[in-house]
Amino acid sequence: MAKTRMAKRRKRKWIRNLLIVFCLCFATISSYLTYSVFSVKGALDQSKVQLQREDNKSELREKPVSYSEEPFSILLLGIEEYATKKETGRADTQIVMTFNPKKHKITLVTIPRDTRVQIDNASEYTGIHKINAAMTYGELNQYGGEKLQLETTEKLLNIPIDAFVTVNFDGFRDVIDALGGIDIDIKQPFWEDNIYTKKRIDFAQGHAHLTGEEALAFVRMRKREVNNIYPREERQNQMIEATVAQTKSAGTLLKVGELTKIFGENVKTSLSIGDLFAIQSQYLNMKKLKMGSTEVKGFDTKVNGVSYFVANQQDLQKLSESLRAELGLDPVPFQTSARFTNY
Repeated sequence: MAKTRMAKRRKRKWIRNLLIVFCLCFATISSYLTYSVFSVKGALDQSKVQLQREDNKSELREKPVSYSEEPFSILLLGIEEYATKKETGRADTQIVMTFNPKKHKITLVTIPRDTRVQIDNASEYTGIHKINAAMTYGELNQYGGEKLQLETTEKLLNIPIDAFVTVNFDGFRDVIDALGGIDIDIKQPFWEDNIYTKKRIDFAQGHAHLTGEEALAFVRMRKREVNNIYPREERQNQMIEATVAQTKSAGTLLKVGELTKIFGENVKTSLSIGDLFAIQSQYLNMKKLKMGSTEVKGFDTKVNGVSYFVANQQDLQKLSESLRAELGLDPVPFQTSARFTNY
């Protein structure tokens, strides 16, 4: 059981990193393709989801946030559809990112998808569920899947969440292919299965030009012995650098139509093109950008026969207080939608 939990967490960690890479590419491409702003706007119009929030802000804020000047937060949702043959749209990976321009800092908070919470505004489904069910219930009762997922996460952490980005990971593969592949210096030879074809891919030591499917296999490998000397984290960093470098190449400008089509089909977001420009100019160009990561702590258990991840109440309160400080918010009495086993 412990090995199974660890395997799931490792799996979600690499999915988390792919999600971050995809969003970096999204912001980078959007900002570099300024000459074709109408094409980018078209993709964003297709991706844009209106949260229908009063004054276009979180209920936990007094006024709308400025993405270029103030601390803010974004909920990233990764949809791993290839594993379920597109039969479900529930978020496999949920990450809250807080951005603090004064501290030059981005903090990533991973939220286990089975976290036991109270889900409100879900019509007949209102009650205690796993947190990743919020999107489904929001869609079923026409409240809005992304809106209910965002609001449920706000209530879990007791912080405002200003925007969201939802990514279909097939899109990351398609982006790399649209860019013409990426160049990687493979430091150790190994092999890994292709998650789409189930066929083996061999990686020889030295320079390689990888397709989208090959790039995903390159960063997924962790069960081979070579992972001890050529760890996945190092390979992920290589892929991040190679992908971002490729998005900045002159040839990218000639592929704006294909790239914006991919983003339009695989990304949903409440951010506008102006918001993306503000975030890219403020954070992606920082020379001393610091990134920290943490997660909601707790334990796996069963309640009435249903498997849940139950957050540790004291740790969750400390996390909430820390995030509020990162967002420049005043201290408030702790409250949460998390449901503990003594409830």
